[in-house]
Formats: sequence, C-alpha cells, structure tokens
Amino acid sequence: MSKKLKIGLFGFGCVGQGLYHVLNNSTGFKADIIKIAVKDKNKTRTVGSDLITYDKWEILNNPEIDVVVELIDDAEEAFHIVSEALRRGKHVVTANKKLLATHLEELYCLQKENNVSLLYEASACGSIPIIRSLEEYFDNEELEKVSGIFNGTSNYILSKTINEKLSYGEALKQAQEKGFAETDPTNDVEGFDPKFKAIIIALHAFGLIIKPENVLNIGITTLDEHDIRYASEKGYKIKLTPVIQRLEGNQVSVFVAPRFIKEQDQLFNVENEFNGVVVEGKFSGEQFLQGRGAGSLPTGAAVLSDISALSHGYRYEFKKYLQKNAPVFTNDVLVHLYIRYNREEDLNHLFFDEVNEKYTGSTYHYIVGKINLKKIIEAREFILTHNLFIALVDEKVTLDRTVNNKEIVEELQMVG
Repeated sequence: MSKKLKIGLFGFGCVGQGLYHVLNNSTGFKADIIKIAVKDKNKTRTVGSDLITYDKWEILNNPEIDVVVELIDDAEEAFHIVSEALRRGKHVVTANKKLLATHLEELYCLQKENNVSLLYEASACGSIPIIRSLEEYFDNEELEKVSGIFNGTSNYILSKTINEKLSYGEALKQAQEKGFAETDPTNDVEGFDPKFKAIIIALHAFGLIIKPENVLNIGITTLDEHDIRYASEKGYKIKLTPVIQRLEGNQVSVFVAPRFIKEQDQLFNVENEFNGVVVEGKFSGEQFLQGRGAGSLPTGAAVLSDISALSHGYRYEFKKYLQKNAPVFTNDVLVHLYIRYNREEDLNHLFFDEVNEKYTGSTYHYIVGKINLKKIIEAREFILTHNLFIALVDEKVTLDRTVNNKEIVEELQMVG
C-alpha cells in the first residue's frame, strides 16, 4: 500500500506551478505540499501565503516533511538543498539536470549513505520516461547507443526556422513567449542542456559518470540560411542531437552537436517542443520514445511520476554503474561532419583525416569529411567566435585507429 507523502517544494516557477496543478488535478495519487520555499518576496503568488516560506530551513528542518522536491534555477544552491535534504534522511525529487550532471558521484554516494531515494526523471527529456526505462527495461541488456532530441527549446527554434522560414531571432522570441525558452537561452541553444541530460543518461545506460567539461557541446547559434539550404537540397532536417554510443574495446563516446537527419530517421518528424529518444540494444534492437520536452505541465507530470514512485518505495538500482566491466569514456573518435567556414585559413584549425566533399563559392564555403572529435573540442571556441557551423552527416562514430596506432608507436619508441 502506498504512503501519503508530505512534500517540501523549492521553487514555484514554470515547473513548480505545473507540478502544483497536476498534483491537485490527479485522480490516482494524493500527496500534501506542506511548504513552498521561494526567493522573491515581491512576486505575487497563486497560492495562499500560509504555504510560502522564504527560509529553506523551514523545510529542511521540518521532521514532518519526508520528500523534498527541488525545482530552482541555481544549480549550486540546488546542490546545497538536495545534499542537506539527503543527509537529513529525506527523499529527493529534482528536475535540475545541471545539478545532477555536475555532482552525480557525490549525490549517488549521499543517497546510498543515508538510505534514501534520489529520483530525477524530469531532468531528462521532459515527459519521456527514459531514465525509468533504462533502469528497469534495459537494466540487464548491453546497449549499443542512445541518441535523439533532448531539448524542446532548440527543437522548437529549428522547426520554425526550417519549416516556416522564420529567422533565428523570430523563432527564439516565439519560444520565449510560449514559455519554452528562458530569457537567457544559452543553456538550450548552445547545447549545454542536452549535454547535461546526455551525461545523466550515460550513467543509467552504460554505468558511466562523466565530468561535463570533458563532453563536447556545440549548439545552433551559428546556423545560417546557407546551412538550411544545404540541408534542404539534400533532403535533410537539422536537429540538435546528443550521441551516446558504445564503441569497440568497451569504450563509450558522448557529445552534443547539430545533425543532418534523413527522412527515414525516427527523429525526422519530431518537431517543435517535442523530444525523441532512440535506444538501440544488442538484442532488443531499436526502440523509439517521443513526448513533450518543454513546458510547465509535461515536466510537472514527470516530477509527479517520481513522487508517486516514492510512495511505493522506489529507488534507482544503478546496476550498470555497479557492474565490474563498466565501459570507459573516450573522445578519441572519428566523426563525419559538415563544416561551413569563412576563409581557407579556418581549415588550419580543423585537421580532417578524410575529405569527401568540398565547395568554395564567393560567399559560402563548406567541407564534408571525417575528423577526430578531439580536434573539434580544441577548435570549439574558434568555431563559435568565427561563426562557423558544424553538423554531423552521420551520427555513427568510430574509434580513431590512427590516433591509437600513433600512441602505440610512441610508447614503443619510448621503450626502445
């Protein structure tokens, strides 16, 4: 029999209000929000003042509250709240992907040491239950790849610019007006948000904890009409996609970049604020999940799902993280890329291993070929500051054997 939970809620913005709405309109599950901690004392609230507090300790020190739901913007303050709640023996539900990606190892240890549950389905891909799927359905299967569209804001912008020919600025403004994009959209459009989600998913899919600074993210801010026209002529759409892929030698590569999507791809028709996740298993083959990835109610519903699971004593088992043969993270891979550049000298920063196509015009230049991901990581700031645009032509990545062979030769020379 499920237990009726008493909740202390941190944050009453878009997602917090969404949770409040779905909780009070849910017919199958009941829980009580005891207190809501907020920061702005001058903001008008849609709930009674008796529910509001400006002191976080009023929730953290309250023995009646057994679940803390954290839905604030500040990742470091969120870490303080979540870690304190776990130490006090309270279960925690959070939607804060930056908090999780930055502090995964500490939070894993805290929930284990204090014998409490930390759930965060709403942190990755909105209403799609990807973490629960990986934890339960794919817990014993060797996965080959997880990829998809993990950010509803950037997908909305790309849908509007490509399908409706809006300018990037117009599409961003629309996304902000609809509540899909923040006033400062950097996390979404530069690919930080999907990177944090990819790191969280990599833990549950492959048992890896990866530092965010080691994972490449390049977004859509440098996209222009030439890139859109190129994609259209080839029959592609452009999507911002994380790739989390197992390679030979039990290695895994994780990164985020725009990608040209072919018509036969499952993600081709995932538009606007929707997310899509493709999971490829060694035995089960390819699975596709789609759902709303942005917005108050879909994310609120994902938070409520975690709260409901807590009432039945649910917790993540982290089976793949605990296995002895967990894979190793690597950036030493070859990726197949399109790069639009400005001048021939730009290519001095981008040493291609293989060139398949090259075009030079009066105002538009591009090159398509294979390049080591480490070279893109090294050139990331140059790419962004000089307004170059990159897109994956093929999401499949391979180990760079030339790099590995060079390392072997160098080791042998040192021994010799």
